[in-house]
Amino acid sequence: RFIACPRLARTVQRCLESGTGPRPKPVLLECAPGPGILTRTLLNAGVRVVALENNSAFLPNLQSLENSLDGQLKVIYGDFFKLDPLVTGTVKPPAMFSDKLFETIGVEAVPWSADVPVRVFGITPQIKERLILWRLLFALYECSSIYRYGRIELNIFVSEKEYKVLTAKAGDVRAYQALSVLGQVGCEIQLLHMEPWSSFLTNLKNKGLAVPKSRWLPNDHLCLVRLTPRQNLFKGVLKPTNSSTFVLMVKQCLAKPKSRLIDRLNSWSFDSDGKLLRDLEIPENAATRSLYPEDYRRLFEALQNSNMFTDTWFHDEMLDSIRNIN
Repeated sequence: RFIACPRLARTVQRCLESGTGPRPKPVLLECAPGPGILTRTLLNAGVRVVALENNSAFLPNLQSLENSLDGQLKVIYGDFFKLDPLVTGTVKPPAMFSDKLFETIGVEAVPWSADVPVRVFGITPQIKERLILWRLLFALYECSSIYRYGRIELNIFVSEKEYKVLTAKAGDVRAYQALSVLGQVGCEIQLLHMEPWSSFLTNLKNKGLAVPKSRWLPNDHLCLVRLTPRQNLFKGVLKPTNSSTFVLMVKQCLAKPKSRLIDRLNSWSFDSDGKLLRDLEIPENAATRSLYPEDYRRLFEALQNSNMFTDTWFHDEMLDSIRNIN
């Protein structure tokens, strides 16, 4: 959560208001606003805010602020990062389902080609940061959870380490991973702001900073990153109905980033003579981490068009993978 830092709140406000243009502004969903430091800054700027607070201790002050305004602020008890738990029936707050959330804030589903209907602002919990990013990407590719309502834009603080992974270039020995490929294929990624860890509260009893250790990548800041789903993501062969195949293909290829791509294809009984790679102008000795994100998309499309993915060669592993992420 934010320390009472007006400078940082104003910086975030400018970042969140950038790029909206002359069109109507989407709803801003603020996750875990706490004492409402940023909330008040946004309200003073005329922004309509939905505050999704997961700590009941902060609710009275936020609700008092809500009651003093004329519909500009709506306060909801809930946790954005616990949306859509894998249970049936009712759930106990702050967990909640996205359909209930969007019904409450009055936002209806729009086509994927439409403008962004909701902009989310929040700070990813550090203890489960990588898991949260994976869940969001799974939902994005399947158009499930919040993405059933359109191209929801995320403006989230992530650790510098995870930002480096999300934006890593092909061939980067340390940072280039499956998360890099899937993040860059699925989203436009924009760095809005970098803030030292000291600007954020910690729950540690010794008042120290809860900074995750990173051996190989810099991790001195939290990075405010804008993840906007690409409008043309599903205009080709890739669809929500086959996206889980694409996700697993990328994960398997980059599980051993030093391995040759052709060896991975041969292990699936595909392309034993290298023709597919030649058609795609990919060197037969190419390592899996040397392929750019768009290369992985082209490879997937070629495999789909050649009907190589019709068998359930990966079905059990895919289900296990998705189950682990959820």
